[in-house]
Amino acid sequence: MNKLQKIGGVSAIFEAIIYVSAFVFFGAFWSFPTDADSVQKFAFLAENQIILSIVNFIMYVLFGIILAVLVLAIHERLKSNSPTLSQIASIFGVVWVGLVIASGMIANIGLSAALELSTKDPEQAMTVWRAIYSVVEGLGGGNEVVGGLWVLLLSFAALKGGEFSKRLNYFGLFVGTVGILTVYPADVLTEIFGVSQIVWFSWLGFTMLRSNQS
Repeated sequence: MNKLQKIGGVSAIFEAIIYVSAFVFFGAFWSFPTDADSVQKFAFLAENQIILSIVNFIMYVLFGIILAVLVLAIHERLKSNSPTLSQIASIFGVVWVGLVIASGMIANIGLSAALELSTKDPEQAMTVWRAIYSVVEGLGGGNEVVGGLWVLLLSFAALKGGEFSKRLNYFGLFVGTVGILTVYPADVLTEIFGVSQIVWFSWLGFTMLRSNQS
């Protein structure tokens, strides 16, 4: 149990690191030519396919794998005092894991398929790429409802069971609520959820590590 909590704490911190890395990459290094034509856009994507595929793998697939460990660790911690809420939260946590991993796999396979098509018909390829991008955003990129439900429910369970600190749990309620609100397509909500999750994951991770040591 203690070993799993330590692994869960490290996992939570790694989730925060992945979030920060994604923000830094897309904010400071990724300069997609949004005003260019289809040929120029695909030329840019082809030139940066490897790095974008790696980033997608880390941001989605690796994130989902680490998240699975964290979901299990939190469930083990909460199930004694809040069994029902913990089980329900875990269901949404597992679903979120699947959606996030699927998003990364679709993004990379879709990118490869669109680039292949672009050599024959750039306009058709752009239509395909936009459709793929919409699927990725719907599953786990721009819609965080499932992740928000997981954070919200486990925060309720932790409050009920007296786990973690009340401040962390109330902050988790805020993070979860913002995640659910991303059902409305507004970039600001997704950004707030992302930034607040960095804080939440970090706070949760260090809390789990400290409690494990004590």
